Amino acid sequence: MEDKRKNEADLITGKNPVLEALKAGRPINKIMLAQGLNQASMKEISRLAKERNIPYQLVERKKLDSLAEKNTHQGIIAQTGVKEYVEWEDIIENALQKGEDPLLLVLDNLEDPRNLGAILRTTDAVGAHGLIIPKHRSVPLTVGVARSSAGAIEHVPVARVTNLATTLERLKEKGCWIVGTDPQAEQNYFEADLKGPLAVVLGSEGKGIGRLVKEKCDFLVSIPMLGHVNSLNVSVAGALLLYEITRQRGRFEKK
Repeated sequence: MEDKRKNEADLITGKNPVLEALKAGRPINKIMLAQGLNQASMKEISRLAKERNIPYQLVERKKLDSLAEKNTHQGIIAQTGVKEYVEWEDIIENALQKGEDPLLLVLDNLEDPRNLGAILRTTDAVGAHGLIIPKHRSVPLTVGVARSSAGAIEHVPVARVTNLATTLERLKEKGCWIVGTDPQAEQNYFEADLKGPLAVVLGSEGKGIGRLVKEKCDFLVSIPMLGHVNSLNVSVAGALLLYEITRQRGRFEKK
């Protein structure tokens, strides 16, 4: 029952409720429209979604039936967010205004809300400047993520982009080095120079970093493993990297 309540808390069902949420500027992660839905019903919703840069997709009606359970959805369901996303350029600018080298995490297709929540906690703990996530095939900022973050979601800016590979190129133009994690990388993360403006790319729980995104990295680092498993949970890997970067920057040194 608890999981169902969590899902319901993330959903707005029905044409008018979704329209009003869009007009009111409520944070929305995505909108799902039933295949074969009357075009007149979709027109205004799709227009407002485009204006606010909110992704929408066509799905089978039975999927909406399952999500809405006993609620009337009229072929339209919106998945709400818990906070507004920011522009990644603003994350860079805020870091520079503080006189600090930007430090961002870039998450490639992360799917587990608990992992995203844990990464938000570590990002806040080390004073990193923000996260970048893709719009598609990635967990958005949901109630479950907020709960797992233990409040950190309120303090960490998160940007959502259409194309990670393109965004990494633009981060380079802003002066950031791009470091990715790869079990096959020859250089251990604690041997690498991780100072200066930096964007750290973490891959999904099962597949790691995608090929196109990996090709955009300036260099790759590995996390040495002495046991029998061949990889760490992505939130643990992110924590190790963030703390090593923060140590190299001297931010833990006593004044």
